[in-house]
Amino acid sequence: MHEDDLTRAEEDYFSSLTVAEADGDDRAVEAALRPKTLDELIGQQRVREQLSLVLEAARQRERAPDHVLLSGPPGLGKTTLAMIIAAEMSAPLRITSGPAITHAGDLAAILSGLNEGEVLFVDEIHRMSRPAEEMLYLAMEDFRVDVVIGKGPGATAIPIDLPPFTLVGATTRAGLLPGPLRDRFGFTGHLELYDPQDLELIVRRSAGLLDVTLRDDGAAEIAGRSRGTPRIANRLLRRVRDYAQVKADGTVTQEVAQKALDLYEVDPLGLDRLDLAVLDALCRRFGGGPVGISTLAVAVGEERETVEEVAEPFLVRSGFLARTPRGRVATPAAWEHLGLPVPASAEAAAWSKDTLWDEA
Repeated sequence: MHEDDLTRAEEDYFSSLTVAEADGDDRAVEAALRPKTLDELIGQQRVREQLSLVLEAARQRERAPDHVLLSGPPGLGKTTLAMIIAAEMSAPLRITSGPAITHAGDLAAILSGLNEGEVLFVDEIHRMSRPAEEMLYLAMEDFRVDVVIGKGPGATAIPIDLPPFTLVGATTRAGLLPGPLRDRFGFTGHLELYDPQDLELIVRRSAGLLDVTLRDDGAAEIAGRSRGTPRIANRLLRRVRDYAQVKADGTVTQEVAQKALDLYEVDPLGLDRLDLAVLDALCRRFGGGPVGISTLAVAVGEERETVEEVAEPFLVRSGFLARTPRGRVATPAAWEHLGLPVPASAEAAAWSKDTLWDEA
């Protein structure tokens, strides 16, 4: 799999965390749960305050806001923020994605159709083609594009002036953006994983919109298993709602949430089937490592990219797995989480210089 396709694999996997794939009704429900204004947005306090200042200043000057780049893991609200920016500025929103812009002509057609003050949202902007990126430089800075007509010595460039607009780019891999493109964004906001308290508020808000009877302990249970991600929290809430409707009296309590999420193979720390399979293979089959990522992927029956880009980041953040020059190593916390005795080699590895090494 090409490196540019990693984000697609990651997002496809997260979208099937608890069910095979969200159907049309689920997508409609998810859209209905999105906050519409900055005041409704829960969490991301730093980004909210910074963005609020940028938008208010633009309103006072009666000009389009500076271009905005939003980065962070999938499911944290980058698309939602783009919609909020358009709503706060009372401007139309046009949505596209980086993979859809394969030629400079595709981008020129989109840009030439924009109206003054319109917000253009480009998801996965790091996957845009290089010719389109280079055209975007001029469009962002001078609100102009040069369309080349013809080929060879007879080719001519026709400049097309664009009305002032705001580009909102979203990326899960900010490091893949070329420097000249990053530098043209007037504001860059990095979205962090949510803490359980904010996720509880999100779950309660969503439960109210879905007309779900939710107890406080049930909200806490769902939030604790949501991997710090609102999108996952909302999907888990819908699955718990289904369980409560079919197997209980319709009220989501801690006990109901626990039984439902256990059924969907989401453990108390948010680890799912793939996460646990990786830890189990690492500890039981390979003695805690070190083991290469390709071997580990074969052991769990997944593609290397899926293990490396989907399961591994969460396991590293959770302190269950470490990257070393010789391969992946299970930490003492991983052994304890699986209910296995911690070998002396794992205790030593926890304090080894190798565990401080990150991937090349």
